[in-house]
Amino acid sequence: MSSKVAKLVSAYRQHLTVPWQVGLAAIQRVIFAVYDKADELRLRANVEEFALATQQADKRWLVLDVTNAFPEWMAAQEYRDAYFESPEDLAGYQAGELTEFVADLTTRLKERITAEADADTVVALLGVGMLFGLARVSSVVEGIKEAVQGRLLVFFPGEHHPENHTYRLLDARDGWNYLAVPLLAKD
Repeated sequence: MSSKVAKLVSAYRQHLTVPWQVGLAAIQRVIFAVYDKADELRLRANVEEFALATQQADKRWLVLDVTNAFPEWMAAQEYRDAYFESPEDLAGYQAGELTEFVADLTTRLKERITAEADADTVVALLGVGMLFGLARVSSVVEGIKEAVQGRLLVFFPGEHHPENHTYRLLDARDGWNYLAVPLLAKD
């Protein structure tokens, strides 16, 4: 395990030592595990370390990997061939967020969360880098956060700027202001 990923696991483990307060607003239950986009494969290879830390804290673990969400959604579209010829026909294409895809994704994620998670579950959202250019991570988090009774851990390849609570996906898109708890690999 790389030292940066090990430090992120350590920060997560330390975060789990704080007893969970009851009655927090949904946004207060969201955690962004921020890491360098170059560490994506290392993080994925060590996701089980986060699961182990969760289980050692007597919490349940549910990982939701959205890496293949778009190709699976597109494959199910009746007019997929026409969309490939004219992607601008997809709702939201010009605005940088495919609204039908986001709606379908959040619905499917909420169904899994409702069926498989409880108030003692960490729901881990993995693969959000694939959303770049298709959906905003903030839209997906906003769409599912109320369904998470425990904690929502978003594995976030990008940057966090603490002075204004700004997150930037893949260090490329303009950031957005979000008040989730950031976990960083501290040196």
